[in-house]
Amino acid sequence: MKREMKLNYQNTSLIGFGFFASSLVWAIYNSFVPLLLEERFLLTSTSIGLIMTIDNFFGVIFQPLIGSVSDKTVTARGRRMPWIIVGLPLSAIIFTFIPRMYTLFSMMLVIITFNILMSLWRAPVIALMPDVTPKPLRSKANGVINLMGGIGSITAFLLGGLLAKKSPDLSLPFLFATLVMFASLVALIAFVREPVGLIFRKNKGEKLNPREDKLLAEAQGFGLGTIKVSSDASILTEDKKEFLAPLKKLKVEERRSLYFLLGAIFFWFCGFNAIETFFTLYATKTLGMSSGSATMTLASYSLAFLVFALPSGILAEKFGRKPLILTGLVGIIFMFIPLLFIQNTTLITILLIGGGVFWACININSLPMVVEMTSEESLGSFTGYYYFFSFSASIVSPVLFGWIRDLTQDYTTLFAYSVIAFCVAFVLMIFVKHGDNYSLAYKKTDD
Repeated sequence: MKREMKLNYQNTSLIGFGFFASSLVWAIYNSFVPLLLEERFLLTSTSIGLIMTIDNFFGVIFQPLIGSVSDKTVTARGRRMPWIIVGLPLSAIIFTFIPRMYTLFSMMLVIITFNILMSLWRAPVIALMPDVTPKPLRSKANGVINLMGGIGSITAFLLGGLLAKKSPDLSLPFLFATLVMFASLVALIAFVREPVGLIFRKNKGEKLNPREDKLLAEAQGFGLGTIKVSSDASILTEDKKEFLAPLKKLKVEERRSLYFLLGAIFFWFCGFNAIETFFTLYATKTLGMSSGSATMTLASYSLAFLVFALPSGILAEKFGRKPLILTGLVGIIFMFIPLLFIQNTTLITILLIGGGVFWACININSLPMVVEMTSEESLGSFTGYYYFFSFSASIVSPVLFGWIRDLTQDYTTLFAYSVIAFCVAFVLMIFVKHGDNYSLAYKKTDD
């Protein structure tokens, strides 16, 4: 009899509330902070790019570290939720102060504090999905998670854009994001149960309710929740003394594939981050749009990503993650090349929609390919590796493009820059030989 696995869409969607909140907050942050920095402090594009890399700088430092440490964190709430419960509300509170700062020193102090607090829970909230999802279903589950994230981005662009029009100091979009973060935290606390946390409670003699018993049985039926946990909050597995220990356990050919994959991730995030960071400035300075209208135009990109997030996961399950990523890279290159030459907002919107569809093919399947190469015990560490390279791109890209724009005095070079980055990612991706769909082999095995 063949094994059959079905994704629990309800539970996966509930986990997605964390990514929903994170995506909404970063959409607001990336859309409006550059405008605040330029309008209030008259900073150059290079300076704005440097400031906008702060979140990514902390991501490079803290995300791999927090991901690895969360692998070893065992409480009744699990491995990831304790970090979320602490980091999310603190970052939500400090977020409201960003548009209320009118000196560069106070603005920088608040931005730095906010980014440190966000670093406490970004990797753990992403690691929740592979923690509770078997390998064959992770592309599809990541589609659901990113669907929730896409809804968060769309909400930020549309409602955030409308609120920005009614708020000259831009305080309303930031306040709105704070309220959404607290609502998402309530949903996570109420509904998410990690297998490790349930095992910990069971080993302490605590009785689980029927829903929790069902969740644990389902996880263990999928081969999850197998980490040995004692009742004194320790994981009884070998090793995690060294951050790179899980990486060193890979075979040479698997490690080589992982390096090429992480390199590709670096370059395609270079291309994406430049668009995300500078599109509102391009639209306001080159196309003459208002900040609210520019933000709402960018919503077409996120809307397309939102619509195609789940289908891209389903297609990857059928055709393979690597082929879909390569298709996405070719598609987004052909969508962005015309943006070098046109300034018609309708055509730009159409091309952004196409770009969003192909970006879903790339982004939905990248994290599942990375964590495919490790075991349940090291999911947080590999999530950290993924974040190290994606955030490294987000550090390099805004500064590099900011310098190019200051040199050329032309915001349309934004799209040439992105196309080149996606081309390099395509070449690197060709050499990736591992991390593709586990499900194709898994479905052929019998019980």
